[in-house]
Amino acid sequence: MADFDILVVGDANPDLLLRGDVRPRFGQEEQLLTGADLVLGGSAAITAVGCAKLGLRTALLAAAGEDVFGALVREQLTAHDVRLLSPPAAGVPTGLTVVLSETDDRAMLTLPGTIAALSPADVTAELLARARHVHVSSLYLQPALAAGLAEVFVRAHRGGLTTSLDTNWDPTGEWASITEILEHTDVFLPNAAELLAVTGAATPGEGAAKLIATGATVVMKDGARGARAWWHGGESAAPGTPVAVVDTTGAGDSFNAGFLAARLSGHDLPEALRWATVAGALSTRAAGGTAAQASPADLAV
Repeated sequence: MADFDILVVGDANPDLLLRGDVRPRFGQEEQLLTGADLVLGGSAAITAVGCAKLGLRTALLAAAGEDVFGALVREQLTAHDVRLLSPPAAGVPTGLTVVLSETDDRAMLTLPGTIAALSPADVTAELLARARHVHVSSLYLQPALAAGLAEVFVRAHRGGLTTSLDTNWDPTGEWASITEILEHTDVFLPNAAELLAVTGAATPGEGAAKLIATGATVVMKDGARGARAWWHGGESAAPGTPVAVVDTTGAGDSFNAGFLAARLSGHDLPEALRWATVAGALSTRAAGGTAAQASPADLAV
């Protein structure tokens, strides 16, 4: 029996979340905020916490430095029953993201630090042997990992694991290695813009059709409109869940956690899509990515 239901691979760092008058104006003009929170961030870390809250035995492979921000990451993950497996990153500061959050949009300023430290070699055969499923987040903040992820997924499949991927946006716009990676990805979890950018398609349905041909299931986040999934022989949609939105940081990662928790618990694809949309929406009720994440009771029919 595997030690973990899911091994999440990617980024873990604090988010400094600022709300209010957040659009910078230079010229030494002081601006007043309405809120500031230092919370656990990183797409992979938020996904991992969401999975643990939904009952999965969860491990996170992410680099964290030996500094105050690294200590915060470790403390928060431990508090949420996520096992952090952190390769050495001596002398490298823990990454940090400053989130400038408005009601309907946000901007992010990121110091990569340890976020970029992972490599394919860190995802060892011994580590894969301890899990049922491997999920990768924030691919393009981790160029070394991206360059060899296809081979990691090949090894995972050989070991009997299933695989999933949420690339997040590629800041370079190049989407390096993505075609090869998706050939070995069981579940791809983009938003609508990412799906179009990755496939070069004119519509999400056209883009999904290209990926289904390779054997992937495509699960697309579509904001307040909900989500849609396509797979070989089927398609499903789920409406958005109305909530009083405080902050959308990490909503897509909580969506991922809801979907993966449902599938790894034996639910079919339409039910997993429902879990995902509810989990993503509920996470927006508080500042940061983890404070208001869904519990199993929240997702019960």
